[in-house]
Amino acid sequence: MKSINVACIQMDVLSCTKNANISKALKMAKEAVSKGAELLIFPEVFSTGFCYEDMEGSAETETGKTIIRMCEFSKRNKCILIFSIIEKDSNSANAYYNLAVCIEDGEIVGTYRKTHPFKKEKQYFSPGNSIHPIELRKRCLKIGIQICYELRFPEIARKLSLQGSDILVTIAEFPAPRSNIWKSLSIARAIENQIPHIACNRVGIDNDSSFFGASIIVDALGNVKAQAKDEETSLCYELDLAEVSCARENIQVFTDRRPELY
Repeated sequence: MKSINVACIQMDVLSCTKNANISKALKMAKEAVSKGAELLIFPEVFSTGFCYEDMEGSAETETGKTIIRMCEFSKRNKCILIFSIIEKDSNSANAYYNLAVCIEDGEIVGTYRKTHPFKKEKQYFSPGNSIHPIELRKRCLKIGIQICYELRFPEIARKLSLQGSDILVTIAEFPAPRSNIWKSLSIARAIENQIPHIACNRVGIDNDSSFFGASIIVDALGNVKAQAKDEETSLCYELDLAEVSCARENIQVFTDRRPELY
């Protein structure tokens, strides 16, 4: 693929209110699709928020309500959706994961369990144990996914890039007052890996935090191509994927690496 039209669905998330969150997300997604968006990114645990008071009621398997409705939308609109949910481990009654899901044209093509839970999350979520890009089936594209706090770990983005990712995606509930950190790290992950980076954050408040939005789309050269403010919006941009090879030919970061030293 030479280019792809992407969108961040930056939305407020009502805690433990699944139906309303999904309906709003899909309404915003429909607007983005009408603008030509083909790859749509949603905030972390967008359908429930971190519903710690009712993890059992909020958690789903891959056959749950959230994924079913997202698959239906993706199939109907022939698009790619990336988001995360609270996953209930079907093999353990007390295990939950923050599960990122990638759906292409109505089918789940890959998942990723957050490997680095943040602070309070450690009390409720088990960490995933695998970092790998997701390869789309109908498009020649690999997508590397990281979740929120993992933006602070350059090792994750580098591993995903070394494994052949064409686009880096971050889905997040990144709270105030860390907006400068969010922007700086989002740009840095793109620059150091010479890869486009789509970072989608939420807005609004929950019981513990407020959220500033500032979803951002950065190209492989580290240029900010689009950035949202602090309100609900569908942030769209057409990414030039050919810039990856141009950037890596011009400044040969990957060729010049000396992993034997580090």
